[in-house]
Amino acid sequence: MYSYTYDRKSGGILLNFSPTVFSKEPRPVYAAELDLLGFHEYWKYDKQNDVPYMWAEANNYWYRGVLVAKLEGGNLYTAPKIQFAYLCSEYRETPNGKTSEKVLFDLPDKQPTITDNKGNVFNIVKPEPNDNFLRPVDIAAMVEANREMLEIIEQTTVKKILAIYTKYKNKLDCFHVAFSGGKDSQVLLDLVKKALPKGSFVVVFGDTGMEFPDTYDVIKKTHLQCIEEEIPFYIAESHLKPKQSWELFGPPSRTLRWCCSVHKSTPQTLKLREITGKDDYTGLAFVGVRAQESATRAEYDYFNDGKKIKGQYSHNSILEWTSAEVWLYIYGNDVLINEAYKKGSARVGCICCPMGGGKAGYVEFKNYTTEVSSYFDFIKQSNGRSNVNVDEYVKSGGWSARKNGRDLAGNPNRYSERIEDGFLIIEIENPASDWKEWIKTIDIDKDDFSIQETKTGYTARLKEEVIKKNPLLGRLFRQVFHKAACCNGCRVCEANCPIGAIQFAGNRISINGCVQCHKCHEIDSGCLRYHSLRHPQGGGKPMRSLNTMSNHAPKTEWLAAFFEKKNDFFSEHNLGPEQISFFKRLLKDAKLAEKNKVSEFTELVSAIGWDTDVAQGLILLNLVFENPQIEWYVRNFDIGKTYIRKEAEDMLVAYDVKPPVAKSICGAFKRLTETPFGTTLRFGYVTEEGDLVRTKCSVTDPRVVLYGLFKFAEKCNDYKEFTLATLLNDSIERDGISPTRIFGLDREDMTPILLGLSARYPEFIMASFTNDLEKITLAEDKTSVDVLDLFKEDIANG
Repeated sequence: MYSYTYDRKSGGILLNFSPTVFSKEPRPVYAAELDLLGFHEYWKYDKQNDVPYMWAEANNYWYRGVLVAKLEGGNLYTAPKIQFAYLCSEYRETPNGKTSEKVLFDLPDKQPTITDNKGNVFNIVKPEPNDNFLRPVDIAAMVEANREMLEIIEQTTVKKILAIYTKYKNKLDCFHVAFSGGKDSQVLLDLVKKALPKGSFVVVFGDTGMEFPDTYDVIKKTHLQCIEEEIPFYIAESHLKPKQSWELFGPPSRTLRWCCSVHKSTPQTLKLREITGKDDYTGLAFVGVRAQESATRAEYDYFNDGKKIKGQYSHNSILEWTSAEVWLYIYGNDVLINEAYKKGSARVGCICCPMGGGKAGYVEFKNYTTEVSSYFDFIKQSNGRSNVNVDEYVKSGGWSARKNGRDLAGNPNRYSERIEDGFLIIEIENPASDWKEWIKTIDIDKDDFSIQETKTGYTARLKEEVIKKNPLLGRLFRQVFHKAACCNGCRVCEANCPIGAIQFAGNRISINGCVQCHKCHEIDSGCLRYHSLRHPQGGGKPMRSLNTMSNHAPKTEWLAAFFEKKNDFFSEHNLGPEQISFFKRLLKDAKLAEKNKVSEFTELVSAIGWDTDVAQGLILLNLVFENPQIEWYVRNFDIGKTYIRKEAEDMLVAYDVKPPVAKSICGAFKRLTETPFGTTLRFGYVTEEGDLVRTKCSVTDPRVVLYGLFKFAEKCNDYKEFTLATLLNDSIERDGISPTRIFGLDREDMTPILLGLSARYPEFIMASFTNDLEKITLAEDKTSVDVLDLFKEDIANG
């Protein structure tokens, strides 16, 4: 809610009434973390872990209001490098220029002073003079200095919690606190206790079985505390142990996050059904999500009224809190602290989470070596790529980039499909589940398909004309057999079913009373296990080289000259031989020029204004579908997430890209974002530290999205009927990339865009969102080129 400064007197945080735009998420630093990272070799401090000594913002360390050090790099096995701050209080850019303060960082083996090539002298910043012992934060003084603001924050939040409870207490079956054992859920639970009457809510801990060991200590203590306070405390866990699920699904990855559904959301849903005694219960979860944690969460609302997930309400009670406020509340209210934070973890969660890595991975490995090693041993054993150094594969995080099951050891292909002689032909080997049960979930004429038994499975045939008439049915039919091929009873489908029609007895499935709502199909590929183990269809095309720009990514002046001179540019440019060669490749992929001649698309872009977000959006769409380097950025960089340069390079190395090429590809990202791609379209930017960030694009003309939809459909076998959920689902492997992924648009962005396009251009698109059904249909007789004609018509009409 509020911004903060550091209080030199107490060594703590001091809130002020200025609203914060973006918090740097400060966290306390204890002796255990300082020891782990090697600061004990340079600084003196008592080895107590009751009170913190300083604060960290990402990799920067602050002591009593002074930036003293930062960390650089680090991976699973290698500690990040410590760099100390050097301050020049009278820095001059030129000999007679104005003075200012400037800080630079260097390794601790340097001299106490550094002189740069301009003659500026930088002195090392020491936390304490004369190398005295660090002073712990004065917790009592810090809390007292913030007491007034803490009371305002607490009272405001408690009122919100009570207001939402009062509004819905007679309409819902239950209220529960979604508890994780982390700092945010600890604070949330304390606030809910203060806001709501005893007996009005329960606490549910989703135990993945993969939590930090210190988290289980927090759970044990919180459980006992709830018993004393007569608050029902439940533990929801999957019937599958982590070792079993990893063997069934393969290791999770950034795009194959089956673990969240199998081990967290599904067990919690089933536990709440058990608590309420209802398959179709309606409940409200108090959740400790905060907007400052990520760009994605910054888009969240305080309240979800159950429209996104029918019957499941949620209230993000501390959404606007910063970590500064969370920690102040913890210290001011004596809230239990998870010891993992004291050991250097910025967040607590699952051991070996694919979303981790870098310095966090090192801290986790050093603190929980036995637990982490057991998972990485399995990752090594599951690797089926003979040409990969498995230790490097683990260290670099290559395992977390897995997108399918092709490279898993001991993973035979159970499912294959092809179109032949007017039929979709699906071949199943050694099916894991009964197709006769799963077929009950869709409405299909038994005369439209056939099943023929084979020695090791069966072959299913569906008339191709059925798919063309009803693409949605075609997708559901495929998903029936995805489930039949791979289902091992993870129970995610059972949790999705709102009427309890799906039941499992071990691995055996039985479906009775299905109303064909297709909720059980609203899962990646219809089956999470299939999705994680699937083999790419079509023989696997060889991957095109990602390095399409070398060290010659375009500059704004190149683009400006091209659009000014057009055909003359190719004979009048002043670029070097390699520069023009790579620039021509980019122009070709963007559909702007080929063989030294500009295209009709170039004329259109020029008329629109080549450096506008509209023109840049159209160019980006062409590049995503034609240029593998741009495609890689879009597929692998999540909107709003900061990627440390080394981390991004390691991601590329995991794709078998050579390290020097990986550096070049990351360098090109910076050059691209300095053109109107970044400055106008807002495709992304590079931080002062050199980290890479992709951001939500500025899309002011919905026809750009329409162009993207047709490009997407044309890449996906020309299927022109789909749902918004399908567009938003990044984890589906497909040739095309949805414009939602390309531009960073979410459901709230897309719904009005789609409805507006449908109203204005019904000859191109029909979109409807009624009765919990959503359907998007693109005109069969239109193409992406026809969409460009809409722009031409506007230009012609002035």
